[in-house]
Amino acid sequence: MTTAQQNFRVQLWITLLSVLLFLTKIIAYYFTHSLAILSDALESIVNVIAGFIGLYSLYIAAKPKDLEHPYGHGKAEFVSAAVEGGLIVAAGIMIIYETVANILRNEPVHQLDTGLWLIGATALLNFVAGTICLRLGKKNNSLALQASGKHLQVDTYSTLAIIAGLIIILFTKLYWLDKLIAFVMSILIIYNGYKIIRSSLAGIMDEADMELLKKFIEVLNKNRSENWIDLHNLRVIKYGSLLHVDCHLTVPWYLNIHEAHREIDRLSVLIKQEFGDMIELFVHTDGCLPFSCRICNKKCDHREDKFEQKLEWTLTNVISDKKHQL
Repeated sequence: MTTAQQNFRVQLWITLLSVLLFLTKIIAYYFTHSLAILSDALESIVNVIAGFIGLYSLYIAAKPKDLEHPYGHGKAEFVSAAVEGGLIVAAGIMIIYETVANILRNEPVHQLDTGLWLIGATALLNFVAGTICLRLGKKNNSLALQASGKHLQVDTYSTLAIIAGLIIILFTKLYWLDKLIAFVMSILIIYNGYKIIRSSLAGIMDEADMELLKKFIEVLNKNRSENWIDLHNLRVIKYGSLLHVDCHLTVPWYLNIHEAHREIDRLSVLIKQEFGDMIELFVHTDGCLPFSCRICNKKCDHREDKFEQKLEWTLTNVISDKKHQL
């Protein structure tokens, strides 16, 4: 099973689970007429809609490259995540509306014990599904799965907060707390929707993922070959689960084409071992220049200057488009 197929299958199960959990929360609201539970159910509507959108986006993202899409269709996942974030914000606004409307209607709350058992079960299922989804999304670099996983986990935390509030209401009979809980949860939901939108727009705009770049550089420093004299102009761009990586690698000038290509192969194997097979790597090789001798500790018969200090690759110097020297 390919990574894309695995992502699609997980998203399918998440979508079906979202439908089941939404129906459970609607039943809980029917029994209790709790506005807090209704707010949880409204957010679950978003889970269902976003699940189907995510499913479609993964289907599109899994399509192979073609003439019109030379980098593949992976950016469909960013669009999916942006829509999901927008739906989450919309759900938060709907909850605020329902809270105000309920204050005017002043509907009573009842059968909280039944409602608590039902939404407690949804919280447990949500947390397990969200954890699985988030881990696989990070492993396969799928923003759509990560967005779904985060959404499910946020849904879990909001449900737990609602459960805690309803338990307090059950024992204290302070029914106005139901409206307060719903309002607070709506603000948290809107904030999390904003974060998902922000992340998706960063992907659409090819914003650099600094954490990913730092991890790249850490791996390269740790496993550096003596023939990798310098590395610069590093770029890492996400196309859904595909990572497009390009850089300039400085190698000894006297290596022939086959020898230089073997160094690129070593670099490719290292990156794929650490970050998975969904990597598209483009490496431009540069021959070293006399000033490179000062940062190169390779035993070399062609040395033109003495070695002074090994250059540690950092986020600042690796993304630079210039060859480095002391």
